[in-house]
Amino acid sequence: MMSSRERKKAAALQEKLQILRSITHSHALSNTSIIMDASKYIKELKQKVVRLNQEIACAQDALRQNRVTVETLGHGFLVNVFSGKSCPGLLVSILEAFDELGLSVLEATASCTDTFRLEAIGSENLMEKVDEHVVKQAVLRAIRSCSGSGGDHHDDDDDDDDDDE
Repeated sequence: MMSSRERKKAAALQEKLQILRSITHSHALSNTSIIMDASKYIKELKQKVVRLNQEIACAQDALRQNRVTVETLGHGFLVNVFSGKSCPGLLVSILEAFDELGLSVLEATASCTDTFRLEAIGSENLMEKVDEHVVKQAVLRAIRSCSGSGGDHHDDDDDDDDDDE
């Protein structure tokens, strides 16, 4: 005959198995089947964790893409640049793009370690009106030129409007 203590342990075990059954959405009746379903459920959760980690890695890779924002400030612009990787000559390439547009850099903060960040305030030449979109495209071209040419910031192959030669 079972003692009161054994009955309490058995009841507690059954209660825990029922909780496990409800958590894992198991329809099993035997203890062994409930535990097997729980094991399967844990494997599925581990697979979900792997999938989510892959999605996070993809999202982080997407963050490493180039971002350029340009805001008009009176007779100038606030330009923010982020590139997931820095390459030699990128800052020079962007500053040359500003120069070609007739923008004078009044203030700038740059970081060029693993990633590249630049915040610059530039004023435009009063003779030439420059549009935000034009500035953004020039900066993106400078980034593409630098990263696509291994750091040679004079690579203008993607510019169709060059009349140099």
